[in-house]
Amino acid sequence: MNHDTLLDWKPASTPPRSTLDGRYVRLEPLNSATHGDDLWLALQGADSDPALWDYLPYGPFAERAAFGVWLQDKQSTSDPLFFSVLDKTTGRAVGLLSFLRIAPNDGCIEIGHIAFGRAMQRSPASTEAIWLLMSLAMDTLGNRRLEWKCNGRNQRSLRAAERLGFVQEGLFRQHAVIKGRNRDTAWFSIIDSEWPQCRDALQRWLSPDNFDEQGKQRQRLEALRAR
Repeated sequence: MNHDTLLDWKPASTPPRSTLDGRYVRLEPLNSATHGDDLWLALQGADSDPALWDYLPYGPFAERAAFGVWLQDKQSTSDPLFFSVLDKTTGRAVGLLSFLRIAPNDGCIEIGHIAFGRAMQRSPASTEAIWLLMSLAMDTLGNRRLEWKCNGRNQRSLRAAERLGFVQEGLFRQHAVIKGRNRDTAWFSIIDSEWPQCRDALQRWLSPDNFDEQGKQRQRLEALRAR
């Protein structure tokens, strides 16, 4: 691509506040009244992951009431635009994620604020939840660039970005102060020319044919993308 030429392109669409349906999960716009109790249990309950909040700019929450106030604030924003992740087997909300830094005129959008309960972590459900936003951003809304950012020390998020096919672009040193600590921010992206390969691999990985009777993957996502 010659970056000096005029683009034959039109601005992306703004993401709608609507439901996205997958095989394992359904994404619904965050609703504190409907999802709050389930999210409190998944993210702060006795069986929740204590490391979940380590690199997020908020939480953990000492009380259910404070968590509810936070949810009420986030459900009303359009950037970030928050979604609850509902397990389609149980119907319970088991996680959160969002679009943010939404720039339709530039065709750029980010996925972030990811908080998945322990039961979702390292599961097809967690991959599908992110896939639903990835596909919406690139295939439906028409963005040119999908971003992922995380603390440079957040090994779980770094591994997730690379596994999903994001390309690391660099480390922004002393980019922010989060909870009184320095944050060097790792920047990742997928651009439109890279997306078809990522999309194809994700669709094949999520296919029921890729899992055996015990639910174990037959092929890794990275291997499918390398084809």
